[in-house]
Amino acid sequence: MSPVIATVLLVAVVVVAAATTAVFVLDISNTIEDPAPVVGQSSGDLTTQDGNGGGIVSITHIAGDTLVAADLEIVVDADAACGKTGRLVNLPAEGDDPDPESEYVRGEDVFDNSANSVSGPIGEAGGEWTPGETVTFRLASSECALTRGDTITVRVVHTPSRTVVIDQSLTVTQFAPNRSLVSPPLRRHA
Repeated sequence: MSPVIATVLLVAVVVVAAATTAVFVLDISNTIEDPAPVVGQSSGDLTTQDGNGGGIVSITHIAGDTLVAADLEIVVDADAACGKTGRLVNLPAEGDDPDPESEYVRGEDVFDNSANSVSGPIGEAGGEWTPGETVTFRLASSECALTRGDTITVRVVHTPSRTVVIDQSLTVTQFAPNRSLVSPPLRRHA
């Protein structure tokens, strides 16, 4: 009878081990987060604002998946330029001022707090950032004065997966003095 009991016990141990492994594996699979969207290509631009040292940051999503603004946070690392790092959170900002006391800013306030300083899908209700679209936000000259050659890093983070989907290192280009952001109208010669 000994070999029969040993076989039964061996089968029982294998069944318990298999069940334990299945529970462990299934439990882990329930905690895996949704994968991050893929941004195949992006570009960025950083210029000084006409008449002051604040910056205008533009990031263009060129190719990849559509990004939902509510799932994003934008990290601006301006440590090399002015010693500060700030984040735009709880997007879309819906045209509100990204005020340091508001729900939209975390970390150090490097953002321009004037009205409508955030535009594009991160500043629109229900914002979806599709390939070909550009988001723009401004940095405050009083908090982070920028000059030609200064570099900042802008990272767009997909918060559900905690993944950086866009990482742009931007160097300040400067407008000529008194040059407007809007091109002058074309003149017709008679």
